[in-house]
Amino acid sequence: MLTAHDCKIAPSTYYARKTRPLSARAIQDAVWQPVLLALWTVNYRVYGAHKLWKAALRDGHQIGRDQVARLMRAMQIKGATRMRRVRTTIRDDSAARAPDLVKRDFTADRPNRLWLTDITYVATWSGVAYVCFITDAYSRMIVGWRVAAHMRTDMVLDALSMASWSRGTRLEGLVTHSDAGSQFTSVRFGERLAELGAVPSIGTVGDSYDNALAETVNGYYKTELIRGPQQGPWETVEDVELGTLAWVHWHNTTRLHGHCGDVPPAEFEAAFYAAPHPDQLVGIQ
Repeated sequence: MLTAHDCKIAPSTYYARKTRPLSARAIQDAVWQPVLLALWTVNYRVYGAHKLWKAALRDGHQIGRDQVARLMRAMQIKGATRMRRVRTTIRDDSAARAPDLVKRDFTADRPNRLWLTDITYVATWSGVAYVCFITDAYSRMIVGWRVAAHMRTDMVLDALSMASWSRGTRLEGLVTHSDAGSQFTSVRFGERLAELGAVPSIGTVGDSYDNALAETVNGYYKTELIRGPQQGPWETVEDVELGTLAWVHWHNTTRLHGHCGDVPPAEFEAAFYAAPHPDQLVGIQ
């Protein structure tokens, strides 16, 4: 055990430090640290200081952002960082392509006006898992998804069927934007969109920015789940599917999105439907 002599300080200073009670700040830090660590852990260990602070406020804890950042450094925890995306687009040059109706404007004034879709992949011990997401531009809600051991058109149609089940079988005025992958230029994909009352839109070939929002979703899916600090290794396609199921639920109902004012997509859409809109006032004199 260290003594005053070992530390080369005055004995009075040494014993004063040993017997001094903890400061108010140290006591407060001891209370906040397990609270913040629990919030960080339950949110896939991916939140940085800003989102962890917002999550703490939503949970009823009155704490400052700078205090959260300082305590995160003290606990040696940090938010996840994204890696570069590997492209998976395989074009079919013989297929007719829909025009680009979006022109990099990934905004919508309400749900079911603009959906973005793309395919990414996950390496597993038993082979490659391909993942397709369909995201609503208004709220960033993932409305449909599919994990499969292939990336044929069928997987995209399955994701589209899930989106139709959750959002409605007739969605007049909906634009569904994608890259020029063969799955999205196929006749069957176009026919399925027509059944929904939707129209396809395809970005410029070789331009990653023309489907940037869908690629952003793929990016943080990889960062938060696939390469997340408490995930993997992924052994099978089924493991990826089960993990994706839980992550999508968290993404839609719990994850804080800056685009939505730091609330989850489900809450953002609920606020839209709770507010009066001019097209809801038909018949009122």
